[in-house]
Amino acid sequence: MTIFNVINLAGGIALFLYGMSIMGTGLEKLAGGKMEAILQRLTSSVWKAVLLGAILTGLIQSSAGTTVICIGLVNSGIFTLSQAIGIIMGANIGTTVTGQLIRLSDISGSGWVLTMLKPSTFSPIVAFIGAVLFVFVKSPKKRNIGQICMGFGILFTGLFTMENAVAPLKDSPLFVQLFSQLQNPFLGVLAGALVTVAIQSSSASVGILQALSSTGVVTWGSAIPIILGQNIGTCSTPLIASMGASTAAKRSAIVHLYFNVIGTAVFLAGVYGLKAAGLFPFWNEVMTKGDIANFHTLFNVLVTLMFMPFTKALAWLAEHTIPEKEGEAADLSMPVLDQRLLQSPAVALQQAKNAVEKMASRTRTNFDKTVGLFTKFDAEVATSVAHREELLDKMEVSITDYLIRISDQELTESESHAVSELLKFVGEYERIGDYTVNLMDCARQLSEQEWSFSATARKQAALLFGAVGEVQRITGDAFSQMDASLATQVEPLEETVDRMCDVMREEHIARLKAGECGIEPGLLFLDVLTNTERISDHCSNIAARLIGDETDDLDMHARKHTLLAGQDAAFNARLATYEQKYLAPLGEK
Repeated sequence: MTIFNVINLAGGIALFLYGMSIMGTGLEKLAGGKMEAILQRLTSSVWKAVLLGAILTGLIQSSAGTTVICIGLVNSGIFTLSQAIGIIMGANIGTTVTGQLIRLSDISGSGWVLTMLKPSTFSPIVAFIGAVLFVFVKSPKKRNIGQICMGFGILFTGLFTMENAVAPLKDSPLFVQLFSQLQNPFLGVLAGALVTVAIQSSSASVGILQALSSTGVVTWGSAIPIILGQNIGTCSTPLIASMGASTAAKRSAIVHLYFNVIGTAVFLAGVYGLKAAGLFPFWNEVMTKGDIANFHTLFNVLVTLMFMPFTKALAWLAEHTIPEKEGEAADLSMPVLDQRLLQSPAVALQQAKNAVEKMASRTRTNFDKTVGLFTKFDAEVATSVAHREELLDKMEVSITDYLIRISDQELTESESHAVSELLKFVGEYERIGDYTVNLMDCARQLSEQEWSFSATARKQAALLFGAVGEVQRITGDAFSQMDASLATQVEPLEETVDRMCDVMREEHIARLKAGECGIEPGLLFLDVLTNTERISDHCSNIAARLIGDETDDLDMHARKHTLLAGQDAAFNARLATYEQKYLAPLGEK
């Protein structure tokens, strides 16, 4: 084997890996991120989780990639460890698809049909069709299909290049001796694991082994330990990805390792037990591409079936290997926005939305606690409100940065729009948090200065706080459910809040003029009205965006003007109900 063969081998490996990569990327784009999003909803049983893991891995051509996605979902709290285990087991089955595709090159025969079925014949045709679609067609869907076809053709071009490069090895005594040494199970497993760690893909390392099988020196005895080692080597990517993640995410990675290590040990014992009993007569026979693909599939299917009844035992083992850290719950007060999910925009967007929902929940909690401070000021409660506001500020920066990173990926039009809208929702909730802290400062000043509002002002403030609390609750529920119908209830209530504030200002100024309350607490009361009204305004903005998204009507001001013109019967009815509940009692003595 000359230096030129080595160069050709390196080039073949490069083409093979690149073909796998762009084929998987094209398949994932064609799915529009839907496969990953489905994982969150269809993992109610181990069987479903295994099936979904196999399908997703078959699409993206990487069991390590699927496991990394699982780690990200567990890390963000979307998945539990038990849900992830099924997906991880299924990923090991899905990763065998590549080997089964490569075995097609073993097709032999001289007939026209058989010739056309050979990858050496149809892969260049598929690649050419893919290039035409990718370069000359503007439709994103057809371009994705073109990318898949090009990846398929490049994968086989790389395979054929590798086969040609290693062909001289069949006459090399050193190479034959090397593979005979790999019949030692420990050396074979180690070799398979190291190669897979180096190229970060068990599918690719199996493909390389299939290319080497064309030399005729790869026997069952030498290939079996290598294939088993390749399954262990693929665990390196998830283990690296779990560094710095939550305890649950690290447990997901260690489950993947245990699954493959224990499965390999059991399979090795079984295989060598059969050999010792003389039930493996073809041990020294040459292994073909089809044999390698079939054994790889058989191993992963049998190991998955073996472990399916013991998912709880795997979870227990992972939990005892990586125990919960003391105080970790406090460390997780910030939502996890896992960078590993950026390659799957649909899941990353759901993770970002979950984080915004947490912002919404925290702003509501802060408001509820803050209004209670006007009745009785509690320094501990005020400290908790301030701490929660600090977290809200950090969340705004973190979520915004994450959304910008998502926008750097290749997004569909709807995904790009979702990023823009979430950025606006983040801003709205951050401002609500700021106005709530202003209210807390008003309550603090009222307590420290030993001021008090008049009985009428206290009664009116309680009604206003109740109305704005309901605005926040409806807005939060509408955002969480992305329910435009529920969001329509916000504007009539927000309009009621505006009218309440107008009435309260007029009456309060009259009390100031009459000397019924002091100047300083009087001015503070006006600040309370302003900040409370602003909170309601931002809730209105959020609801209007939800309605606009549903109706493709993004002109919020025009829509509000139309509603206030009195032509919408449903709006008028809700407005009358809310005014009766909150505005009318303002005038009651």
